[in-house]
Amino acid sequence: MSATTITERHQQSYAPSRAARELGLKRSEFDLAVHLGHIRTLPDEGGGGRRVSRAEIDRLLATEGHPDSLHQRVKVVGTTEGADLMRIPATRFTRLARLGVVSPVRFYLNRYRAVVWLYLADDLERFASAEENSPLLTGRRMPEGLRAMLDAGVDLRARNWRGRHRGFLLRLAEDPWESVGALAAFLDPAQISEIVPDPYERSHLIRFRPGPPVHGALGSPAAHLVEKIMTADDPDEIGWLRADLTRALEDARRLRPAPRPTARQAPSVPPEPPAQEPARGLLRWLRRSS
Repeated sequence: MSATTITERHQQSYAPSRAARELGLKRSEFDLAVHLGHIRTLPDEGGGGRRVSRAEIDRLLATEGHPDSLHQRVKVVGTTEGADLMRIPATRFTRLARLGVVSPVRFYLNRYRAVVWLYLADDLERFASAEENSPLLTGRRMPEGLRAMLDAGVDLRARNWRGRHRGFLLRLAEDPWESVGALAAFLDPAQISEIVPDPYERSHLIRFRPGPPVHGALGSPAAHLVEKIMTADDPDEIGWLRADLTRALEDARRLRPAPRPTARQAPSVPPEPPAQEPARGLLRWLRRSS
């Protein structure tokens, strides 16, 4: 794409921070709206990242109820507020979340490095309003099967968050290697090395492997905890992630193989002329001199 075309395109689109202001959103709300597919973005071909077209902003501004409707769609709540929305005790809400009945959409670490899970208010209100879910909300005791899972220590919050985040990364992928990177983001390096033994392919894949959305100082306990949340640990989850990554890698290889260094040939050096024998050269000089 020519520089002129890129400039014209950027004049019709905005960086995320500007787009958030145009839409009356906090940056965190904007990022979540993109994550959930409520705001369509396009690649920033001038410097990486994403941008939002003027047409997309106009579409959202013209939506009935904007900005309140969009605010509601991206509203997140923690355990206490979520329990209040569903009119259940916080302890029951936590049990439902551990069982995967409700799924977190975000998390952060508090100052004590405890994981705080956040849920979409819309998701919780819809779940609570569905009549078939009433036994889980109002029953005195959890069904036997669910109680057994809780007693066994089941906690699906991290796994369910990974599923939502993986969907977000795959929706943004516009290149076969970006899809490969999105899947590899949830496997540890040892798993990736087994699936991608070729060092050039693995190096190319790592370029497209996104990091976690929550960061800590490199090597810090917080960073290790976030990495643990990001990495699949359930055998079933690991199994189908490996299968999906293998298939995506085959597609990427077929469409655009990973680059490899080209062999460089040493420049040819012309052979030096043979050295003249001293005795024969001296004899010719004496003949010319006589």
